[in-house]
Amino acid sequence: MLHLAVLGSGSSGNSALVCNGETRILVDAGLSARQIAERLESLGVDPDSLSAIVLTHEHGDHARGLGVFCKKRSLPVYATARTGAVVRDNLAAPLAWRQFEAGDAFRIDGVEVRSFPVPHDAVDPVGFLFDCGSTRLGVVSDLGHVTRLVEERLRDVDTLFTEANYDETLLMNDTKRPWATKQRIGNRHGHLSNDQAAELVSTVAGTRLHRVVLGHLSSDCNQPEIALEAVRRRLAAIGRADVLVECAGRREALPLQPVAPPPPPALYREEIPADPGHVCEPSRAAAPEWRQTEWAF
Repeated sequence: MLHLAVLGSGSSGNSALVCNGETRILVDAGLSARQIAERLESLGVDPDSLSAIVLTHEHGDHARGLGVFCKKRSLPVYATARTGAVVRDNLAAPLAWRQFEAGDAFRIDGVEVRSFPVPHDAVDPVGFLFDCGSTRLGVVSDLGHVTRLVEERLRDVDTLFTEANYDETLLMNDTKRPWATKQRIGNRHGHLSNDQAAELVSTVAGTRLHRVVLGHLSSDCNQPEIALEAVRRRLAAIGRADVLVECAGRREALPLQPVAPPPPPALYREEIPADPGHVCEPSRAAAPEWRQTEWAF
């Protein structure tokens, strides 16, 4: 079964961990190398035990810790060709790159990773669908609006990790950001608002959806309780108030948890031992004896 932990999520840095048995995949490395290592250790995961790193896009809050973290670790790094080209320009040492095109699928040990393009102001941003056969996890970190392709790729996941970057009212009333920055955040290649995230969740919520993790919350233009209320309200409207919804924070890791609930326990039926004296004893109500002549034609 797949498990998900979020090491940290916000404008200061983003990184998550996807596990399936001994397969451990780091999604983005936007925290410092030290923070990544410390937060992995806080989860009981040895930083040297990672299987690979996959990148959603090249922005610093998703890739700034990559070079230092991989300096002492020979890890394959999966990224699209254009994303990898931009990140490489900012690295002092070469990495073990594994290139793919947006829309490609590839395997990391026992986990199939399916990429898909998302609209964001980066060179070639992608989301990921992780599938181990029994469970599925969808990850969309930064995107300005939800396309039909995004909806199709995320249908029937067990857990969805999506950004809920801002509350529209708080963004419009923010005095720290110039109007041009507000437009960039809210345009079709910026970030998702709480209401847009809620709409995405309600659209892709199938019968197997168990958990939603909201990430990349703005520290100035959002609040966890506002984001949670928006998503929970939309889920309740479609009869799915049972779905767990929580927010990932910036300063500490969200613990490693299974993406689906455990299977129900097998029904237990007590076996009553047979009486040894009657195990092979024929029934007293024996069938009547018949003669061959009675059945002749």
